[in-house]
Amino acid sequence: MTAAETPQAIAEEDKLRADLYDFLGALLARPPSKARLKQCAGLTGDDSELGRAIRALSRVAQATTEKSAESEFNALFIGLGRGELLPYASYYLTGFLNEKPLAMLRNDLAANHIERAPNVFEPEDNLASLCEVMAGLITGRFGAPATLERQREFFNRHIAPWATHCFTDLEAARNSVFYAPVGAIGRAFMEIEREAFRMTAS
Repeated sequence: MTAAETPQAIAEEDKLRADLYDFLGALLARPPSKARLKQCAGLTGDDSELGRAIRALSRVAQATTEKSAESEFNALFIGLGRGELLPYASYYLTGFLNEKPLAMLRNDLAANHIERAPNVFEPEDNLASLCEVMAGLITGRFGAPATLERQREFFNRHIAPWATHCFTDLEAARNSVFYAPVGAIGRAFMEIEREAFRMTAS
């Protein structure tokens, strides 16, 4: 996704949310580099479900090479013909790619003046792009930082209906080793976001 403006000053807790969305988006978009694996290996977490998943990723990253991570990524998301997982809203919600959820998302992205980057060829409803968009809405990467109401609307329309299921599948996938704790992090984070948005709406 292309950015209209540079990120603006936001509350620290929102910056942390955006950082986690960006982190998940980066890991889902491409195999982790050596630098990214080193970053993962240095993570620490508390005793919450999310914290435990982060600690698990740190342990696995310490034993993961760049080559093995790339092989795992390819098996999960690319494969021969297709990978083990298809992390797209259309697929999870309809069983087919490029369906109504993608059209709805494109309409909402256009309304928010968000365009697909010219070097990106994946449909916009893939989970990596949606994480990137959420981070951008929070930080103001596409204009002014989005209000909590606007963030909640985007999350509830395009992420909440299926992302937890996809992250759960990633956690349990046959080819997941490094990506198993990534799935656990995503699953726990989606539940935190869902509950936080529910509470702020009441």
